Amino acid sequence: MLSTAPLRREIQEALPDRPFSVQLWDGTSVPPTRPGGPTFHLRSPLALAHALRAPGQLGLGRAYVSGAIDVDDIDLTLGLLDDFAPAPIAGVRRARLVTAAVRAGALLQVPRTPAAELRPHGKRHTIARDRRATRHHYDISNDFFALFLGESLTYSCAIFSRGATTLDQAQFAKRELICTKLGLESGHRVLDIGCGWGSFAIHAAQEHGAHVTGITLSEPQAQGARERAEAAGVGDLVDIRVADYREFSGERFDAISSIGMIEHVGDVQIDEYARCVAALLEPGGQLLNHGIARLRHSGTTPGPFSERYVFPDGDPLPLSRVLRALELAGFATQHVEGFADDYAETLRHWERSLDAHAAAAEALVGSERLRVWRVYLRAARRGFENGFTSIYQVRAGLVGAALPGSTISGA
Repeated sequence: MLSTAPLRREIQEALPDRPFSVQLWDGTSVPPTRPGGPTFHLRSPLALAHALRAPGQLGLGRAYVSGAIDVDDIDLTLGLLDDFAPAPIAGVRRARLVTAAVRAGALLQVPRTPAAELRPHGKRHTIARDRRATRHHYDISNDFFALFLGESLTYSCAIFSRGATTLDQAQFAKRELICTKLGLESGHRVLDIGCGWGSFAIHAAQEHGAHVTGITLSEPQAQGARERAEAAGVGDLVDIRVADYREFSGERFDAISSIGMIEHVGDVQIDEYARCVAALLEPGGQLLNHGIARLRHSGTTPGPFSERYVFPDGDPLPLSRVLRALELAGFATQHVEGFADDYAETLRHWERSLDAHAAAAEALVGSERLRVWRVYLRAARRGFENGFTSIYQVRAGLVGAALPGSTISGA
C-alpha cells in the first residue's frame, strides 16, 4: 500500500537542517527546522519521478515546469538554491530515500518531459543550431512579449540611471544613448544585429533619419518589426531581414549596433563574430556592442534549466573575452560603460508586468512557458544584484580610423 510516511521520515533524517518545508499531495508535510524559507508543494508523485529520473537541477526544473512541484515564493526558492549547501546524500541513505520515494508512488507513472524543453543537436553554434535555439526562445508569441516588455517592445536593458521613471522612458533613453554613441546622422547606413521587434531600428530612423537594416533569426519577430516600422511611418528607412550575421557579405555600413545578441554567440564563435562585424563596417564607422557579460571566470556556465528551457546554448562571456575578440579583428576600444543596476531595475519592471498579466500570458503560451519565464526573469535579476553578471556597452572603431578619446565607466 502506498504511503508517504517513510518518505517524510527519510527526508527529515537525510536533511536535519531544513530552511524550507515540504507539503505533499496527500496533505501531510515535512516541517522546516528554520523559519522564513519557502514551501515546496509536491502536487503528485510525478514530482518524485522527475527527481529520480534526472537528479539535481534538471529534474527539479522539469517537475516545476510541468506543475508537479510548485513553490509559494520564487525569490525565496532561488535564494535557497543559491545559498543552501546540504551534505551530499549518498550510499545507504540515498538508497533508503529512493526506496521511500518508490513506496510513495514515484514509479507508478513515467513522467512526461515538458513540451517547453529543448535539447539542441549537432555542433554548437553552427548557423542551423543557433537558428533552432534562438527560435525556441523567441518564436512563441509576439503578443506574449508585449505583455511585459511594454509599448517599446524592447527586450534588453533599459537605462533608468539618467532620470527615467517609467520603463518606456528608460528604453527610449537607452536607444537614444546608443544613437549618440554611434554619432548617427541623417542618411547613415546602420546594421542592427539581433534587431528583435525593430525598436532600435525604428528609433534610429525616426529620430536621426538613418537607414537601418535589422537582422533576426526569428520570422515572427521580423514580421512584427516590419509592421511596426510601417505603422511608425519609417517603412522606407527600415529593412528587416531573417538572417544570421555570418550570412552577410558584400555590404558595408556606417555604424553597427548589436544589442542583447552577443550572449548567444558563444566562446567558439566570438572571434568569427568580431571578424564578420569588422568586415561589414565602413572605414571610420562605429560599432556599439551592448550585451550581458559574466563576471566570474570559472564554474559559471549556465545550468541545465537555462540550457533546456530558457536560452539553449546561451553563454554570456567575460567582457575581457569580448574585448580581445574585437581587438584581434582590428578594433580599438573607445568607451566601455556598465549598467548592471539598470538591468536589475528593468527586470523588476518585467517581473511585475508579467505577474499582472499572468492569465493572459498563460492563454497565449501555456502554463509551462509562463512558469519558465517567471523563474527566468527573477533568476536573471538576481544575477545582476549579486555580481554574477553585468551588462556593458562597448563602443569601438577599426584601427586606423579617426578615433575619439577612450573612456571606461560604470560598474
